[in-house]
Amino acid sequence: MPAGVSWGQYLRFTAAALLSMMAGSQTVHLIYRPLEGLDNLVKEKEDEILRQRQASQETSVTSNHASS
Repeated sequence: MPAGVSWGQYLRFTAAALLSMMAGSQTVHLIYRPLEGLDNLVKEKEDEILRQRQASQETSVTSNHASS
């Protein structure tokens, strides 16, 4: 194994690292709640994109009529 450690030590360290990462991730999602407002942010961004598309379509239609 790498660095001259036994399989048992390597597997114990790997399991401890995995459990530590999982516990940290769960703690972040329970305490800081990073995904709490995600649905609202996505909806706001979709609405903003729709408004921009509608505005650009109206501008192109107006410029086409003006040039005719």
